[in-house]
This record gives sequence, C-alpha cells and structure tokens, in this order.
Amino acid sequence: MIDINTTFWIQLVNFVVLMFVLNAILYKPILNVMEKRKQHLQGLDDEVKSLEQTVDAKVADYEEKLRQARLEAMNEKNEIQRMASDEGKTITEEARQEISKMVDGFKKKMDSEMADVRKILKSQAEKISVEISEKVLGRSIQ
Repeated sequence: MIDINTTFWIQLVNFVVLMFVLNAILYKPILNVMEKRKQHLQGLDDEVKSLEQTVDAKVADYEEKLRQARLEAMNEKNEIQRMASDEGKTITEEARQEISKMVDGFKKKMDSEMADVRKILKSQAEKISVEISEKVLGRSIQ
C-alpha cells in the first residue's frame, strides 16, 4: 500500500509554493496581457465598425449629392435646350418675316419695273414693229 511520508508533504508544499509563485510571476501577467489584448482588439473592432458606419454614411451622402447634381445638370440642360429651341423658333420666325418683307419688296419693285418697261415698250412698240417689218421685208415701210 501507499505510505504517506515526509517526502509527500515536502512535494505537496513544494507544489503549492510553486503554484503561488507561478501564479504570481507567470499566470497573472500572461492573463493580464491577454485581457488587455482582448480589450484592445475589442476597441479596434468597435472603432472599425464606427468607421465603416461613417464611411457608409458619407458614401450615401456623396451618392445622393451626385444624384442631385446629375438631376440639376439634366434639368439645366433641358432648360437650355428649351431656351435654344425657343430662340431658334424666334429667329426662324423673324427670318421668315424678313424674307417675306424682302419678297414683297422685290415683287413691288419688279411690278414697278415691269410697269416702266411696259410703258417704254408701248411708247416704242410702233417704232419696233416698223423696224421688224422692214427687216423681215427687206425694204423701207415709210
């Protein structure tokens, strides 16, 4: 059978002392370092999550501003196109009116010139007909 002698008690005391010494020198510092590391990593994780939320909010804000800017640009483009179209219609209408006035002026001028030419031709018609007759007949008619 197993006898409990002094060696056992010495080893038991040695074990207990060694446990206290190792606990004080090794285990507690290691556990403290591990706990600090865990807290530090948790803090970093929280900071990363916070930064991700901030980045997501800023990206959403940026995308909203970009969408608004595109919408404003499109509205401004449409407004400019509408204004240009209106201006083009106005210019075209003014040009049509100007051309119509010019055509009317030319017609009046042509009518006036035609009337003048008719007057001249009426006054010279007899003379011209005599000249033509003389040329066709080859002799003088008077």
